[in-house]
This record gives sequence, C-alpha cells and structure tokens, in this order.
Amino acid sequence: MSISASDVAKLRSMTGAGMMDCKKALEEAGGDIEKAGEILRKKGIVKAAKRSDKVAAEGTTLIKTDGNHAVILEVNSETDFVAQNEDFRKLVNDFADAILVSKPQTVEQAMTEKVGNETLQDTLNNLTAKIGEKIYLRRFAVVEKDSADIFGAYSHLGGKISVLIVLKNSDHAGLATDIAMHAAASSPKYVSRDQVPNEVVEKEKEIYTEQLKQQGKPEAAIANILKGKLDKFYSEICLLEQPFIKDEEKTVQKLLGENISIARMERFELGAGLVKETTDFAAEVEAQLQ
Repeated sequence: MSISASDVAKLRSMTGAGMMDCKKALEEAGGDIEKAGEILRKKGIVKAAKRSDKVAAEGTTLIKTDGNHAVILEVNSETDFVAQNEDFRKLVNDFADAILVSKPQTVEQAMTEKVGNETLQDTLNNLTAKIGEKIYLRRFAVVEKDSADIFGAYSHLGGKISVLIVLKNSDHAGLATDIAMHAAASSPKYVSRDQVPNEVVEKEKEIYTEQLKQQGKPEAAIANILKGKLDKFYSEICLLEQPFIKDEEKTVQKLLGENISIARMERFELGAGLVKETTDFAAEVEAQLQ
C-alpha cells in the first residue's frame, strides 16, 4: 500500500525514529500509525532515538585479524558499567566479524551489514532498548597487508587504547607487537615526518619563531635554533623518531633498521575528542523517572 509523507512525518514526530524506519513500520502496520509506533518500540528504535542526544564516551576498542586483513574499531556506550556487559562485548565482536567480511567504506555502510538475520543497526537498536543507554559504532578501519608483511596488534587497559600496525618486509611477530605497544604508550600522531601536514609544521615554526624573538635571540641564530626545535617536535609526534620505550637509546627507526618499514598505523584511543557529560547521579535518576 502507499504510505503518505504526512503519516511518515507524524510517526517520526511521535517516536523520534528515522524516516525509513517509520516508513517500514507503517508498511508493516498497514498504515496504522499507533500500531506502527508499537512496532518501532518493540524493535527498540524509539528508545534508541531518545538516547541520541546523550554523549557516549565510554565503551571499548577492538582489533581482529583474518589472514591479510584486519579491523580496528571503537564502539561507545554512556557508562563503563555497560562497556563491561557481556551483551555489549558480544555486540562489539559481532561488529568486528561483520566488518571483516564485508569491508564497508563508511560507518553508515557498516550498519547495513547483517549478523544473522538482523542488520548491525537492528542489533544495536535492540541492545540500546534492552540496556537503556546510547550505544554506537563511532569509527573503524579495515587494514590490508601483503603476505610478506605482518600485523602488529596491541590493546591496553582492556580496550581503552588499541593500536594496529603493518610491519613491511618482516615476519617478526614480537617486533610488530612491541612497536604497537610502543605506539599505545607514546601516542604518536604520524608514522613519519613526511606525513605531518604542512600547515601544522608552519604553525609550529610561527610559534617557535615568535618565542625566540621574545627571548631576544638574534635573527641570524633563529634559523639554526628553529631546526633543533622542529626536530624535537617531530620526535614527539612521529613514531619512527620517538625513543623506543624498551630501549630509549634507540629510536623506533633505528630499531627497525633499513629494510623494515611501517606501512600503516591506526591508533584508536577510547573517547578521544569526545566531551563526557558530568551529571549528578540523583538528578540523572530523577530525569529518567520523568
């Protein structure tokens, strides 16, 4: 039967669910808006929609590998308590398995993939309804390597930080894990200095130059001092130039030698860039009861 746009809009207003979810529910309900609302509630979509304004900064990160492919992902929840829930952990594993198989390009594409007879979005909505917290797949990366290369994977503090690297021209599993562990601890933003955006470098130069002028350094000396400051800057943010945590007499580059290189690094730190809400617990309970 034909579903009118006005009925979809009305159901959307009543439930807060997405347009396509409303349309499907109306079709299933034969156009009955109240019945369609019940269908959405049963699927957990209404409750999921009501949680959409919550900040979910807890959760976990996870890495899974399968042959020459690996996935690293971050799934968020509102509280660490839920992040330890067995159903939540199963959801994260199911997400990783599905993404490894289908290799989607975006989060939106990933949510249409299936686990059993349900899409990832359906599974997520159902768990959100059951637990009562906002849960979502924040980000993921599918990484591919050549057969001659090796993955290095390391997760810290039960998934608070996960690092996945591709070590090129090496089959040294221990070395790959050590480099991933180093990256988890030392927080590099880039593998090498040629990956640092030019605008970032220019901003640092501008700041350092102004500092040196304020210190009264002569113009002729500033160029040499600036080079040293930039070298230090690179050693802080570039993986290859950082002192290796297990032997600080060596940089990571020196540890790898001339033939081994790092083809890719993905470092996911849980909740990075998110602002976590701080709500009085009693006020939160009262708000839930209203």
